[in-house]
Amino acid sequence: MSIFGENIQFLNPQFFLLLLLLPLAGFWYLRRRQRHYPTLRMPSLASVKGVHSWRGRLRATLPLLRALAFASLVVAMARPQEVLKEEEVDAEGIDIMMAIDLSSSMLAQDFKPDRLEVSKRVAAQFISKRPYDRIGLAVFAGEAFTKCPLTTDHQMLKAFLAELECGELEDGTAIGMGLATAVGHLEKSEAKSKIVILLTDGVNNAGYINPSMAAQIAQKLGIKVYTIGVGSTGDALTPVNRRSDGRYIFGLARVKIDEGLLREIAEMTKGEYFRATSAESLERIYDQIDRLEKTKVEVTVFKHYSEAFHPFVYWAILLLLLEALLRYTVLRTIP
Repeated sequence: MSIFGENIQFLNPQFFLLLLLLPLAGFWYLRRRQRHYPTLRMPSLASVKGVHSWRGRLRATLPLLRALAFASLVVAMARPQEVLKEEEVDAEGIDIMMAIDLSSSMLAQDFKPDRLEVSKRVAAQFISKRPYDRIGLAVFAGEAFTKCPLTTDHQMLKAFLAELECGELEDGTAIGMGLATAVGHLEKSEAKSKIVILLTDGVNNAGYINPSMAAQIAQKLGIKVYTIGVGSTGDALTPVNRRSDGRYIFGLARVKIDEGLLREIAEMTKGEYFRATSAESLERIYDQIDRLEKTKVEVTVFKHYSEAFHPFVYWAILLLLLEALLRYTVLRTIP
């Protein structure tokens, strides 16, 4: 780390004004040198042209060594100090469960490359903005399970999110089971604010838990549910069948999202319903949720100071000793 980095401050910066003496000292040195070594007029310099003594060249550096020593002493007198900061974070976080649809229709290509990949990318961006919150991940299709419990290890959570694929679960859209799975993880949470972000692109057609019943449970537990319907309007290139080797067959199909149900769930739990018809609108939705659910964070900063002037003193002494050694030994002149 550079000695003049952001973590360095000077206790006595007024001493830097002494550096203004260097140009004056240089001017005085040149005047004195001209008087000490008078000009010798010669009819021609051809005989000494190109003759340069290494001692003469080296002797010209002696004033520079003394100037550097002076500058080092000035910096030392300015008292550089290294500032070591410690932060104590008191965060009133929010517990968030994300419930993401993994039904085959999430591979529809009205989002590029498909709905699932865009949903994963935008969800990861949202997670990165919530460093102090515990966030978990539930997934559902024809059934539901917890992919990642509530955690502050967001790197691990994003790794689980990145590996989500359609086909992990029996196909279908069990919205009620997905919501119930997410709510179940928040039931014993002691956070003052608990929310579920439920993302789906279809109509509830599977599972043994009614979505309205799951919403009632969330309501009783004080859990707010934000619902997101993902999909464009009209027709979209969607998986319509599956080959024996597991690959999907795509065809145009009508986009069907049960917006009434999603709106009902959000209203029952004092959340909000959003419709994402593009990747950009999905990003705006997550940004809006991020603004609506702010985490209260108090940061206390402790500062410790460590003196950093010693190296400059050592350099000044070393430069002065070097200058004196050269001046009175190999570069000594006879008056």
